[in-house]
Amino acid sequence: MIENVRLCRPAIIAFFLIAWAVLFCSVSLAESAKTLIRNASLILTMDSSVGAGDLGIVENADILIEKDKIAAVGKHLRSTGARVVDATGMIVMPGFVDVHNHLWQSLIRGCGTDQDLMGWLDACVLPLFDPQITVSRSEAYAGVRLSTLDLIDTGVTTTVEWSHAFTPEFVRGELQALTESGLRFVFAYFGRDDPGVIAHMKLVKQTLIDPNPKASFQVASHPAEASRDDVKAMAKLAKELGVKHHVHLLENIENRDENMFDVLAESGALGPDLLGAHAIHLTDEEIGILAAQDVRVLHNPISNMRLASGVIRLPELKQAGVQVGLGLDGGTNDTSDMFNNMRAAVGLQRARTLRPDVYPTVSDALRMATVDGAKLLDMSDRVGSLTPGKQADLIILDPEKFNFAPRGDWVSQIVFNGQPRNVEWVFVGGQVLKNNGKILGVNPAKVIEAAQNAANRIQDALEP
Repeated sequence: MIENVRLCRPAIIAFFLIAWAVLFCSVSLAESAKTLIRNASLILTMDSSVGAGDLGIVENADILIEKDKIAAVGKHLRSTGARVVDATGMIVMPGFVDVHNHLWQSLIRGCGTDQDLMGWLDACVLPLFDPQITVSRSEAYAGVRLSTLDLIDTGVTTTVEWSHAFTPEFVRGELQALTESGLRFVFAYFGRDDPGVIAHMKLVKQTLIDPNPKASFQVASHPAEASRDDVKAMAKLAKELGVKHHVHLLENIENRDENMFDVLAESGALGPDLLGAHAIHLTDEEIGILAAQDVRVLHNPISNMRLASGVIRLPELKQAGVQVGLGLDGGTNDTSDMFNNMRAAVGLQRARTLRPDVYPTVSDALRMATVDGAKLLDMSDRVGSLTPGKQADLIILDPEKFNFAPRGDWVSQIVFNGQPRNVEWVFVGGQVLKNNGKILGVNPAKVIEAAQNAANRIQDALEP
């Protein structure tokens, strides 16, 4: 593995230089312009110091973007030379923050739909660790590029890619697609106790993540009895690099046999830099541990239903003070629709408790999908709310669609009626990724064709 790292270093650096040049040009274009979003009927700033209530609501107002940041939110704003976006009759809010995903898994959509988590992993994911059939660099690129378009289409502006990191080439393909997408992203690299793997993780962070203002790095592992050494190594590496440690935690009832909390405690991983995806099968004692250690939880309701994993104890986590955000979770979400994810988060708890006022409420779901997600990722100083000075990551929704109209309680309608078709504009760092319902700078047919070719090869390889 050490030899692989040495051999791929020049290629990684070359790729970095090309990708950084593309990114620099995009940022430069964004920085040369001002954008005035004018006459928005409703703005959800998610900042109570900017607008009313816990959603920071401002009505009939404007937003001024200068370079990559939000310059002002208010009525009758003016800016000479600014591009003007007429938002009359529309809703403006922060872009969605997707805190847990596996973007390459668009290539295995439709796989294992009659299986629970363990059966799905056995049929659709674990075989790909075999070097003879694993996902290539070009295939990883194709799958992630398709998923990034899906995310942009539904209004996601920040995503966390939990990468299985099958090979160094697979990682390069993923990162190329993420960089080209224009999205803000976090790359969580699934590592193990291997000097070559750890060296590659450090190299990726140094050359492909740190120079990119839209990228962040995490380490990832799977806490279980069989992987104690790997978890210890990743916990140590996370502390060394000053990044978060991202794990799957008690997603399936069978995970209770893996002594996950013991492994995490022994590894010194418990703390505010630990992110636990799913966290469904928790005892009261374990909820107390998460709260006391400020471990953050990543909730993936659609995926949890698809895989018959169970229903998370959100009200109990909220009462204990555990921070929770919303994730889309790759191939077992089967869509990148954050509106659907919010609906499921609300609906599952109402169905479980037989109470319509249980956590999360509509406002809670909107915060989980934006500012709360940014907070648990330690990114709330940059994104998650439309606070002047923060990055201009925002979306504009058109409620005058068949699925949304007529106007009633627009805040509730975002959660209960919203669909990707309502997302007209998407900005990330002031750069327009979606304009009047059309994703910019890409040929969708070519992206779909490349993903289909990759999926065909993988499906053939997975067949018994």
